[in-house]
Amino acid sequence: MGGTKKLINFGVIGYVIGSLLLINGFLMALPLGFSYFYEDGAQLSFLMASGLTFAIGFSFRYFLRSFKEAEIKRREGFIIVSFSWVAMTLFGTLPYVLSESIPNFSNAFFETMSGFSTTGASILDNIEEMPESILFWRSMTQWIGGMGIIVLTIAILPLLGIGGMELFVNEAPGPTKDKIHPRIKETAKRLWVIYLFLTLAETVVLMCCGMGFFDAINHSLTTTSTGGFSTKQASIAHFNSPLIETVIVLFMFLAGTNFTLIYFGFKGKVKRIWQNDEFKWYLMAVIGFIALLTPAVFLDVENMNNGFTLLESFRYVAFQVVSIITTTGFASGIFTEWGVFATFIFFLLLFSGASAGSTSGGMKIVRIVILIKNGFLEFKRRIHPNAIVPVHLNGKSINNKVIYNLLAFLFLYLFMFVIGSIIMAAMPGVDLLTAISSVATSIGNVGPGIASVDPSQSFAHLPDAGKWVLSFLMLFGRLELFTVAVLFSPYFWRVN
Repeated sequence: MGGTKKLINFGVIGYVIGSLLLINGFLMALPLGFSYFYEDGAQLSFLMASGLTFAIGFSFRYFLRSFKEAEIKRREGFIIVSFSWVAMTLFGTLPYVLSESIPNFSNAFFETMSGFSTTGASILDNIEEMPESILFWRSMTQWIGGMGIIVLTIAILPLLGIGGMELFVNEAPGPTKDKIHPRIKETAKRLWVIYLFLTLAETVVLMCCGMGFFDAINHSLTTTSTGGFSTKQASIAHFNSPLIETVIVLFMFLAGTNFTLIYFGFKGKVKRIWQNDEFKWYLMAVIGFIALLTPAVFLDVENMNNGFTLLESFRYVAFQVVSIITTTGFASGIFTEWGVFATFIFFLLLFSGASAGSTSGGMKIVRIVILIKNGFLEFKRRIHPNAIVPVHLNGKSINNKVIYNLLAFLFLYLFMFVIGSIIMAAMPGVDLLTAISSVATSIGNVGPGIASVDPSQSFAHLPDAGKWVLSFLMLFGRLELFTVAVLFSPYFWRVN
């Protein structure tokens, strides 16, 4: 009568997390090349960090190898994704702590979580003084987190068997999981080929624009991942180059586009791109906010006698709008100095995000589009209560189940924003605007905010407790809320 109890297979969970740590240990060794080349003194730190991570990952795989062929079911998938992100972050702190670049563990955890979650919020006030290898590892954490270490694993190692789809569905960003190829492993490979191609292409183009190789590769890693870590304290404003900004705007926009559409573009199926409702709304949002803010910034800045021409206003606004909507978080200027109206609009954009199936964070355009359409159709339903009025996207009707899921997501997003803001506001020395801004930018995986966490300042002054709160909000946001939140539900842990 009771049926078979559905026990959680912790063996396969440990095996997969060990596999991910194994890969992380290998990737952690890559900055060694920069360390030896620049003689920055961090070689031993990376050798120790990489060796320890690799050894522990190998031990998990070896002692749990009997679970190699075990099926990964839905509950195991949720646990693997959430726990692996925490494990990756914990081990990712080692280069910072061992090299004493960031000796405080709370700061190191915050910086690493900000990296793997592609948030871009930083506690560093001395970026140019950091060892080059540390800066490269910092950029690598965002590049790894951009598409997801789990998708990388599926792409290069046949570790997950038939349960691979469970991981991909839980980890891949966005509410839609369009398959480029019916086999998940082949899908992941294609995603990573596109991801790698965009990274290398941007590196080459930035070097052609006058940026040095080290800066070019780092900014390419953090643009493609929509992460926003820079090798300069002033971010992109340091270069003061319209050409470099134009290149980065283009690649930020591509990184915020559904990678499935980019794949179709490579295949010459351009018509499918223009037929996609979310892409059209994404493009219109970018153009619309640039058109709205350019004259506002021009007029306000003129009143402040800062000397922005209309063309300069367009240049800075275009960069910052794309940076915030895609949740990259690069800064070409300090948008909080552009007037109250512009500051308020940029604060609202912290909640947006770009396309589903991209590396951006936030709520995602597709969710906002569906909710707007459903809101307008509700008027029609009130007038015609017996009529069936479905929401359409890309010419197809949306199942009510999707609408309910989106409403639940919106509720959870706003609930966590409110609770997080209350907790941060209760922290000593944190004002209200900083509290709500830091929470909004963390859960949206954007990076810079307003008040004392605007683009000109770091998060270093926040209390350690606040950094831990924001770190886990980054994790929630990166993994689309429900992936982590479901672990706190009593229903999840019931065995029957």
